[in-house]
Amino acid sequence: MSTVKTNTYLSKSLYMKGLQCVKALYLQKYHSDLRAPITESQQMLFDNGADVNVCARRLFHSGVLLNNERFSIPYQIRATETEIRRGTPAIFEGSFSFAEVFTRVDILTFRNGQHNIYEVKSTTEIKGEHLDDVAFQYYVLTRAGVKVASASVVYINKAYVRNGEIDPDKLFTIEDITATVKERLDYVAAEVENMKVALTGKIPAIDIGEYCEKPYVCEFKTHCWRHLPKPSIFDIRGRGVKKFKLYRNGIIRFEDIDVETLPINQKIQVTATLNQDNFINKLAVRMFLKTLHYPLAYLDFETFNHPIPYYSGCRAYQQIPFQYSIHVIPRVGAAPLHYEFLAESGIDSRRQLVEALIAAIPANSCVVTYNKVFEIGVLGSCIEWFPEYADEIQAIIDNIIDLMEPFKQKDIYYWTMNGSYSMKAVLPALLPAMGYSGLEIGNGNMAMSAFFRMNELSDADGIDRIRLALLRYCELDTWGMVKIVEELNRIAGMNRN
Repeated sequence: MSTVKTNTYLSKSLYMKGLQCVKALYLQKYHSDLRAPITESQQMLFDNGADVNVCARRLFHSGVLLNNERFSIPYQIRATETEIRRGTPAIFEGSFSFAEVFTRVDILTFRNGQHNIYEVKSTTEIKGEHLDDVAFQYYVLTRAGVKVASASVVYINKAYVRNGEIDPDKLFTIEDITATVKERLDYVAAEVENMKVALTGKIPAIDIGEYCEKPYVCEFKTHCWRHLPKPSIFDIRGRGVKKFKLYRNGIIRFEDIDVETLPINQKIQVTATLNQDNFINKLAVRMFLKTLHYPLAYLDFETFNHPIPYYSGCRAYQQIPFQYSIHVIPRVGAAPLHYEFLAESGIDSRRQLVEALIAAIPANSCVVTYNKVFEIGVLGSCIEWFPEYADEIQAIIDNIIDLMEPFKQKDIYYWTMNGSYSMKAVLPALLPAMGYSGLEIGNGNMAMSAFFRMNELSDADGIDRIRLALLRYCELDTWGMVKIVEELNRIAGMNRN
């Protein structure tokens, strides 16, 4: 016997999910066990958002923080109503409800008998989904009888450079979006009713689409995409292929694709996969190898970034290096020499890192990186912070060679790379005995998260374990580059390291 579904309660997060896909809303309500686990990257975004919220409260004086999830939602609503009756100048995380629709407001201020909504975002610009977010809050509050004068978004000022202590008035930009929000109120009301109706029926028959990943990757994507074969057209990397158009025309498997219609790089990927074959342009590989010269210095940075600048001289989301690994080969036939640096917990070690880096890389070295745009960006920041070392750092930048290029250009492509030219795909494809799968830290996001965790720990054993894992991971990045170049020399038939 089927059960009539009556759970039509909508929070702001559920409403936003329903705007992206009403099927996702339904699954969240009734089949939340089908969600994918939260990734380390997602958790960092949540943590960053929480940090930004706390900092933004400093913009408003005499504020009261209400959100305490130990208490029930009705209790939180009553506590908010109490503060409103008192005329509290600023309420942080106030709770409001109207006709089974619930929202929290990051910051609600009270001036001249009316309230003002401030939604805090950790982005450096206002996005379309932020307008929907605030419009929903405005809708709930006004329907609940709150007089709202304005609605604004508080977001990060990307031009702000920290100088000493954080200055919230300079870190944040406040933009009034009241007019836009009011224009959306009828739309919000209609969508709320549509979602409530959808929640009383069967699971919506909605196929996969672009909305599975925009504006956010849906937690139910793995569930909804489980019918796709491996590989499918969605495993094709790069631009130039209208994947959903092909999907809707019944072209799903690699075998279904007319490869002659594909751009050259995608054609190489699909053909190599179908034939389980590798593509090697030996001439192009040889030309790349001839750009290398001794001394060879293989360089990799690990960095962190945060919406609230960590140190003086830093901007929001600026990549701040906390670690490097370098393998130096001084001359033909010489054994690689390894140098490494990892910042101490809780210490701004940028200067020590830069000075050690300059000392480790021999003059006029050919500096080999993987994705030179990233390393050049980090080194450029180092010049900003320490202009007295500009000449030495610029010399490193001028001698950088990007090992990613022959793989990005598909001059060498192994079908097991699955269309990727990232280090994580290339290394085990060329050298199956090597890879990152056995490491405690296996990618840059994990390294960033581990560094943050290390800074929060107080026990020496825990810190030592993370430090060892970080050192092993970063060392593999540069040692892997050494071995990749050796393998390219072997493939191209060139007798050099």
